[in-house]
Amino acid sequence: MLPDLLAYGLRILPGMVLLGACFTLAGAGRDPLLRILILIFGFVLIRDAMTPLGFWRLGAVGGVPWLRFTDQAGILLLFGLGTAALTAAVLGLDSGLRSLVRWGRFTPVTLVRGIGGGVLAAAPVLLLSLPTPLSARGGAVAVSLLPVLLLFSLAGNLAEEVLFRGFLQGRLEQHAGRIRAASLSALLFAACHAFLASTVTDVGWPLLVFTLYEGLICAFLRLRSGVIAAALAHGSAIFLLAAALV
Repeated sequence: MLPDLLAYGLRILPGMVLLGACFTLAGAGRDPLLRILILIFGFVLIRDAMTPLGFWRLGAVGGVPWLRFTDQAGILLLFGLGTAALTAAVLGLDSGLRSLVRWGRFTPVTLVRGIGGGVLAAAPVLLLSLPTPLSARGGAVAVSLLPVLLLFSLAGNLAEEVLFRGFLQGRLEQHAGRIRAASLSALLFAACHAFLASTVTDVGWPLLVFTLYEGLICAFLRLRSGVIAAALAHGSAIFLLAAALV
């Protein structure tokens, strides 16, 4: 595990140093949009660099995408906890960004809406995948890995929702209508998967269609119930797709 993590760290280090310098020069207290974009670029780098090292695999069969993560529980746990820690650090240190996030309340209704949104996002992919043997779309996942996979899915996608539905959608709402801001956040979310779909992998348009669909669900959940519901939807959708339960 350690050599894989070291190789990953060395791969992303130059880009993270450059983005860190950009974030510092962007300066707190000014328009937060530039800082938001820099953070999104950093997240895309961290996420997409997982691919060549085998920390996750993406593919498509008959136009239907599939997703699997590494079976090394320690790596998933470290990524999940590390992502949560980085998200908390950004929220704690940057009051301007923190003020943009509309969390909503964690209530049973929010929980149902969030998980329901995740099922709605994953359902078309899962249903269209049924005719394809599991071995052709990533293979089975060990039951013992599922709790760690769930933690990783929720923590990693909480960070992504804070970026897109918290910071970005919150900032866009200051200068655009709520519907327009939600639509833009979903479109930009899908666009930030274009490099992953076309260069890092050869999944292509199925990944972009899915991320736009998922992004719209999360964006409008954020309008109705806040970032908590959007993060639950995103995390549960990724867990359902990666867990190979269907």
